[in-house]
Amino acid sequence: MTLKIAFQMDPMESVDIDADTTFALAEVAQARGYELFSYDVTQLAYNAGRVQARARPMKVRRERGNHVSFGKEVILDLVEDIDVVWMRQDPPFDMQYITAAHILEMLKGKTFVANDPEWVRSCPEKIIPLEFPDIIPETLITRDKKAIDAFRALHKDIILKPLYGNGGAGVFLVKEGDSNYTSLLEMFFAGSREPIIAQAFLKDVKNGDKRILIIDGEPVGAINRVPQKGETRSNMHVGGVAEPIELSKTDLVICAAIGPMLKERGQILVGIDVIGDKMTEINLTSPTGVQELKRFSGVDAAALSWDAIERRLAQK
Repeated sequence: MTLKIAFQMDPMESVDIDADTTFALAEVAQARGYELFSYDVTQLAYNAGRVQARARPMKVRRERGNHVSFGKEVILDLVEDIDVVWMRQDPPFDMQYITAAHILEMLKGKTFVANDPEWVRSCPEKIIPLEFPDIIPETLITRDKKAIDAFRALHKDIILKPLYGNGGAGVFLVKEGDSNYTSLLEMFFAGSREPIIAQAFLKDVKNGDKRILIIDGEPVGAINRVPQKGETRSNMHVGGVAEPIELSKTDLVICAAIGPMLKERGQILVGIDVIGDKMTEINLTSPTGVQELKRFSGVDAAALSWDAIERRLAQK
């Protein structure tokens, strides 16, 4: 199958070729003979009934410091010129992100978009888990300090974090009696009009935070992200160390619970976070972990993602 692919992403020039999932997706696509283009979300446009992007043809190679080259910039009609758009820019999940999803929704039934932007827009990564209350930690989402006070009194040690953050930024463990608690809430409330999320602290995090990759509703493998000594957060963006790990029976139960929903909503590549026996996030925007999984297990989630897209296209 010969396809033309447009990646809506952060600059490919600055990615880590040994860790970046979008690079892995592009590398596999190029090996299959697909034609690649890249554009920044700011170069996406709705223009008089057309969805367009000011993009550059792209070729990638696994050469550190020389991993990408671009052709002359062109204006793409994302219906007429492109078969697949990958929405892969990193959060924050702000109005720019939401607006881009609205624009890409206009391609429905014409150009395949992964992950389906309607559901990416409608399923923020810390809110969509609320559909599955039995498999997530005790959770509170609010700006009401009295509600947070009561939640903290009940659970003693809690995690506070921005509702629409990413990469572990702004995540705090607030232990019982922590004198910084009120100041932290003041900081959150001063910096944003959004609610915050509080969760009961999961002590199992000391053993790591699993990233499980799910492709078209089916789990394909996991990596374990272990926090550095003295650190609560296990995200690799903040120094978490990736280790190999197998899927447990509990992991498979969690994946079976959410997999049909993800498939139905057109989510091709998803990364969920699991601590102990609880799922904490469902990452739809630009999940990572593909390259680490391949190194540890040989499972090529990038190739499996393209297989899933090809199957979907064949069904159209």
